[in-house]
Amino acid sequence: MKRAWLLALLVGVLCVNSPAQWTTDVLGSHDLSPGGTSPIKGRLNSGCQYCHAPHSGITMGSAPLWAQTLSKQTYTTYTSTTLKNLTTQPPLGGDSNLCLSCHDGTVAPGQTVPYGRLRMTGNMLPQDKFGSNLGGSHPFSFRALTTDSPDLVTTLISSHKTADPQNAVKLINNNVECTSCHNPHVQAIDTVAQQFLVRDGSNGALCLACHEPGARQVSNQNNPLSPWTTSIHANTNNKLSQGAGLGSYTTVGANSCISCHVPHSALGGAELLRQPASPVPNMDSATQNCITCHNGGSNISPAIPNVYAEFAKTGHPYPAGNNTHSAGEATVLENNRHATCVDCHNAHGSQQVTSFDAPPKIRISQTSTKGLGVDGTTQIDPAVNQYENCLRCHGPSSGKTTLTIFGYAPAWAAENPGDSLNVIYEFNSSSTSRHPVMLDRSSGYPQPSLRAFMVQLDGKTQGRSMGQRIFCTDCHNSDDNREGGGTGPNGPHGSTFSHILERRYEYSQVASGAGAGTTITNLIPNPPLDPSANGPYSMCAKCHDLTNIVSDASFLPDKNGKGGHATHINDGFSCSICHTSHGMGGTAAGISGERMVNFDLKVVAPNNGTLAYSHSANTCTLTCHGYAHYSNGSVTPALAKPGVK
Repeated sequence: MKRAWLLALLVGVLCVNSPAQWTTDVLGSHDLSPGGTSPIKGRLNSGCQYCHAPHSGITMGSAPLWAQTLSKQTYTTYTSTTLKNLTTQPPLGGDSNLCLSCHDGTVAPGQTVPYGRLRMTGNMLPQDKFGSNLGGSHPFSFRALTTDSPDLVTTLISSHKTADPQNAVKLINNNVECTSCHNPHVQAIDTVAQQFLVRDGSNGALCLACHEPGARQVSNQNNPLSPWTTSIHANTNNKLSQGAGLGSYTTVGANSCISCHVPHSALGGAELLRQPASPVPNMDSATQNCITCHNGGSNISPAIPNVYAEFAKTGHPYPAGNNTHSAGEATVLENNRHATCVDCHNAHGSQQVTSFDAPPKIRISQTSTKGLGVDGTTQIDPAVNQYENCLRCHGPSSGKTTLTIFGYAPAWAAENPGDSLNVIYEFNSSSTSRHPVMLDRSSGYPQPSLRAFMVQLDGKTQGRSMGQRIFCTDCHNSDDNREGGGTGPNGPHGSTFSHILERRYEYSQVASGAGAGTTITNLIPNPPLDPSANGPYSMCAKCHDLTNIVSDASFLPDKNGKGGHATHINDGFSCSICHTSHGMGGTAAGISGERMVNFDLKVVAPNNGTLAYSHSANTCTLTCHGYAHYSNGSVTPALAKPGVK
């Protein structure tokens, strides 16, 4: 009776998932027998016996009559700032421990308990040996799946079930284990990937079994994956080259999640990010992940705009050192200020921009990014308006610095003394005058130079209607952006012009060390009134008609026929001497603030201690370019006085 029972047990073990039940391959590269397809081969003819033993096998935990010696390695497991459920060491004899008994590389295949050490030839492929550091592998063997998160499907915590409609992706003893995603007995259920997946994994099917692609909120946190199903990365049919190393499938959409993430041995940080086949020196992992496709190279076809080329001009600075991106970082980027792609774009939600909506609404390429309100404190997730996203860095962040790589920076007479780089002060309702970025145009003064339509980069073609608002990116943009009529990517990635401006904006400057009020060294006398991108007044000419400006329609000459826009422009002065570009970020005695008239204190000096502008009198009191200007409208050489020859 005992003998019959043992025989029945043996038959049962060997026939579970037997070849009669497998409709494709049997063990695939897990078949270590002489006739198997594994790069490692032994002398046992039965491929099953390298893992299982009908007699004397290990029965610890869930080990099914296990033959291979179990690994007792201690592992470094995955962690991140957003991980809610903590991992632990995989239990000895548990599903994941069985897999790691070969795949951590510490126990040689063929080192069995019932048969001793079998003679083997060949070696495991490097990508199949994960080592003891599993920090770059998807978390598994959690202490307990008890904490919900907005990016998890609702049933994962509540009933320990995945959302896989085929019910192939499962929790093992209410936990995530290797066998949740992998079937070690069948290599080609997914005929393309052939990675022992429990089901076809194309289009993110395995990931979406646990990760929620719809709108969900938990503990006041929104799901960053919520717009996934409509995103460009989920739907594009752009093809991937075989050498790109971006997944098993032929298109970005089919590779889906694994175009950017890898489940095992990720080199690009806590989010399991890929790194390019040829890593770029001194570039953070989050940016490298995007650059793999967005570098204008041959990895993807048709090729997409080359964003990396824009950064290579003068672009937003990459993170460095401890300044790297974290998925769990705050909306306001304090001392961790940086400019990774994912600060301005959510790769799970970005959509291709095919038309350009009116401001201030955020562009669909920035769908589901974070933002900050005009009060500098209200966190907006997701951001509704484009400027809200910009305020993550350019608002109250304490990490802002003036970087010389962006070019000359004026020192305004009227600016916020506490934080001169906080643009909220320049654009909000406390500003006497401002460009209409955060608020509609509200000037009570005529604006005869303002165009009805912006002009494109060529200076001729009519662009978007002027409207009541403008974007930050109407000025700060790639110098060859598509919205302006170019062929490059949109957005402030980088530009050949200073301050990431899409067109040239000349700043008048004095000689180094000469001091304010002295001779301006970069005058452009009788400048061409060229509204195309390379003209000295091109940035302003996008919205303001230069011909109208030099007609003095909005700045009448004084009683002596001097002054006005025509005189200043024909003499070669830039707009930056007298006008701030954003808005009046503060106040100053004697400067009323209408029409964004401010003075660059590096260029303009007081006249006998007075620096003033009177809009009603249409006069200035100051010293500039060696000339003293007086409140009565007279202008004399700086060492002379009015009425004195």
